[in-house]
Amino acid sequence: MAAAVRKQRPRRLGCWALVAVLLADLLALSDTLAVMSVDLGSESMKVAIVKPGVPMVGCWALVAVLLADLLALSDTLAVMSVDLGSESMKVAIVKPGVPMEIVLNKESRRKTPVTVTLKENERFFGDSAAGMAIKNPKATLRYFQHLLGKQADNPHVALYRARFPEHELSVDPERRTVRFQISPQLQFSPEEVLGMVLNYSRSLAEDFAEQPIKDAVITVPAFFNQAERRAVLQAARMAGLKVLQLINDNTATALSYGVFRRKDINTTAQNVMFYDMGSGSTVCTIVTYQTVKTKEAGMQPQLQIRGVGFDRTLGGLEMELRLREHLAGLFNEQRKGQGAKDVRDNPRAMAKLLREANRLKTVLSANADHMAQIEGLMDDVDFKAKVTRAEFEELCADLFERVPGPVQQALQSAEMSLEEIEQVILVGGATRVPKVQEVLLKAVGKEELGKNINADEAAAMGAVYQAAALSKAFKVKPFVVRDAVVYPILVEFTREVEEESGLRSLKHNKRVLFSRMGPYPQRKVITFNRYSHDFNFHINYGDLGFLGPEDLRVFGSQNLTTVKLKGVGESFKKYPDHESKGIKAHFNLDESGVLSLDRVESVFETLVEDSPEEESTLTKLGNTISSLFGGSTTPDAKENGTDTVQEEEESPAEGSKDEAGEQGELKEEAEAPAEDTSQPPPPEPKGDPAPEGEKASEKENEDKAEAQKPSEKGEAGPEGVPPASEEEKKQKPARKQKMVEEIGVELVVLDLPDVPEDELARSVQKLQDLTLRDLEKQEREKAANSLEAFIFETQDKLYQPEYQEVSTEEQREEISGKLSAASTWLEDEGFGATTVMLKEKLAELRKLCQGLFFRVEERKKWPERLSALENLLNHSSIFLKGARLIPEMDQIFTEVEMTTLEKVINETWAWKNTTVAEQARLPATEKPVLLSKDIEAKMMALDREVQYLLNKAKIAKPRPRPKDKNGTRAEPPLNASASDQGEKVIPPAGQAEDAKPISEPEKVETQSEQEPAGQTRPSKNDEL
Repeated sequence: MAAAVRKQRPRRLGCWALVAVLLADLLALSDTLAVMSVDLGSESMKVAIVKPGVPMVGCWALVAVLLADLLALSDTLAVMSVDLGSESMKVAIVKPGVPMEIVLNKESRRKTPVTVTLKENERFFGDSAAGMAIKNPKATLRYFQHLLGKQADNPHVALYRARFPEHELSVDPERRTVRFQISPQLQFSPEEVLGMVLNYSRSLAEDFAEQPIKDAVITVPAFFNQAERRAVLQAARMAGLKVLQLINDNTATALSYGVFRRKDINTTAQNVMFYDMGSGSTVCTIVTYQTVKTKEAGMQPQLQIRGVGFDRTLGGLEMELRLREHLAGLFNEQRKGQGAKDVRDNPRAMAKLLREANRLKTVLSANADHMAQIEGLMDDVDFKAKVTRAEFEELCADLFERVPGPVQQALQSAEMSLEEIEQVILVGGATRVPKVQEVLLKAVGKEELGKNINADEAAAMGAVYQAAALSKAFKVKPFVVRDAVVYPILVEFTREVEEESGLRSLKHNKRVLFSRMGPYPQRKVITFNRYSHDFNFHINYGDLGFLGPEDLRVFGSQNLTTVKLKGVGESFKKYPDHESKGIKAHFNLDESGVLSLDRVESVFETLVEDSPEEESTLTKLGNTISSLFGGSTTPDAKENGTDTVQEEEESPAEGSKDEAGEQGELKEEAEAPAEDTSQPPPPEPKGDPAPEGEKASEKENEDKAEAQKPSEKGEAGPEGVPPASEEEKKQKPARKQKMVEEIGVELVVLDLPDVPEDELARSVQKLQDLTLRDLEKQEREKAANSLEAFIFETQDKLYQPEYQEVSTEEQREEISGKLSAASTWLEDEGFGATTVMLKEKLAELRKLCQGLFFRVEERKKWPERLSALENLLNHSSIFLKGARLIPEMDQIFTEVEMTTLEKVINETWAWKNTTVAEQARLPATEKPVLLSKDIEAKMMALDREVQYLLNKAKIAKPRPRPKDKNGTRAEPPLNASASDQGEKVIPPAGQAEDAKPISEPEKVETQSEQEPAGQTRPSKNDEL
């Protein structure tokens, strides 16, 4: 994975986008007649401009801004993911040097319980809160995600009350949601509690990454509807997190599986089923893996969600609750006849039983039986009972019968059979129960179940990979993700129609906006053609017949939003001579699966003729600059500058089959995601936007070609030729011009009202105050612990020989008395002391003991420091003697330098002997005169002088050797070879070996010997 996720180099972090922005700013700063130059170096950039009156201007200010932006980006490079389960959560991060890693919590565990304990003056999270569940079960909140996005009359709220009767739930009068009533003054909504957990997860990630983190991807169950997803986003806002995406946990698991098996994915479709049974719910997903061709990166792997089935209440928690009930019955039978109370009425005892049931379920997954035992379950009575796996399976028999249900739902939604599924992979902790695997294996009819994935961490790893892909600070290998809509969404509206009898009646119309199992993210545009006045339409869920009666009651309201449009009539009055192209409503189902209405526009069209007026010089310059950055200078581009509708690819989508002719009144237009343009279409029938988009582009190209085509008389093109005559301009055909008028929108939320902004601001402030209080509490505890530790350590030191040696009896008694008083004060009044008081008390005690500690520390340092000083003096003296022995002709040190070194050596020896003798005369209880810092200063001064001479010796060049009296050659070096001293001349044939040339024998011999001597001049180091 190190190759799949890597950090971009800091010097390239701005990329070309920032460079383009900088260039655009420079162009904006310079006048139209100015020119500029940019020197792009590997680490820096130089920019200069030349304009009238200013020869050259260096744009260092903009460069500084760019560098500041780069530094700001480099400080927040890490991203995180939170796999938010019902019972526990896993946090993962990606940061420079750490491609993908699970975060360890404060207990060094890889998963953290999603548990919060809220008391009047403190909060606990994770394992600490889970431990507090037994001591204070009413203030400890668990499984609160089941209440997100649900009103008080939802069956899940009643189920939560039955499972955890110790919690008091109040009703919000405005939103009709529930709140946890911890005390009369302390109450929190489920969104606020989830915000606390997300904030805690961020603190864990920041401690692990050692840098601040704001960007996160959060997993949610695939069956979450719009209200539940909005609730999670509001909780993240309360925590101050920037949510890059809410990713379905089944999609994150499939992404993790595909990323680690990228090489196994090819053009052949592979269908894999993931069966995820967690603590609170079960989700079955069918995923298709194959490589597809993308515009940006060519052939890349893709996962497509084909089918989803789920059971909201089937999970490990329900099994544990069955076991808890069984253990409670056994305990009551053991105490029967003693007049004891029912253990079910004791919240603490039931919390102990639930914890034991969780442990028992885990043990029975690997053993045939186990002994359940709890010390002091209730009224100091111990509990011990044997439970077998057969008894456990009998308790959960009806639950195991529901195991195949999600599989059948997934197959039906995918319109596939089990024969098309290549592999079934287990995910989630509850799939470790042997009976679950047995029933599932029988239901899918496979030889074995796949267990080649980390059942606990797969979703967190897939989510953090998606976070890195969405972050601008990291570059990852592309992996196309096509998620699927679980709940269809449609638009409903009513209009008047005229019947044959002449009477007018109202007709109700429905149009599917996002169909079931259709891909998202996706944008769609719906056009209302026959409205010229203000009207309303409704956004509701589509056919939910695939849900059972109980699931429909849990689902909540099937009506999402009523949209009230204002300003339609005024737009028609504003453009009376234009042809109406309808009222266009732009919808967006984003990456998080949250539906939003971006805008509503009234579009008009008219025919206009091109104006023959000449473009101004300023306009031409502006078009030229725009073209440098990819802008278009064609007339169509100018029109589209104010028409955002033209920029979208629009094509009719599916409508209701039983209403022929309605397309003239209502047009449904879909804008597919960028990555879907080259991918196979989804299973449901849908109009393909590609052909019309191609036709539109071809038509535009033909228009441009006609506009730029030279005449038959041999005229050249538009470049370098005068403009056409007035007659030719008048002969140009009229073109269409679109006018867009924004329509006012009023949204009435029907499923679950969002938290009002003022209340959301109060919740954010409340959580911030609680966080500050926790930080102050931690700071105070740290100060109290430091004070207590100092008291105990110092009291122990007073009896150690090394401290008694340097202190008198009176000094020790004074210190001991102050320490005892501080200890008494800490025990009596320390609980009410502030952080400042504790720090002041600690500073007072440290000041009192400062002299004692100083004397002990100095005596510990003396032997080592004095030994080092003496060694340095000895080595410096040897070096000085060696320097004085260098011959005068080769001497590289001056007499002043050697005298200075000798002076420093003598002064240091004298200071050492004098100070050591003086220290020996002083009593040990007095302040020492021999200080370690002084010894270090003397060593530094001496070492500085020696290093100066050594550095001079390294860079000194040898002096040239003086020539002898004849001026012919220098003395050869001692280590020179025979060949260096002279060349042996071989006489020609027929001539004696000792024969020499007659003419100028001395000159020949001198030349032959001088040349090698000049080439290998001996150095002074060789002679030395």
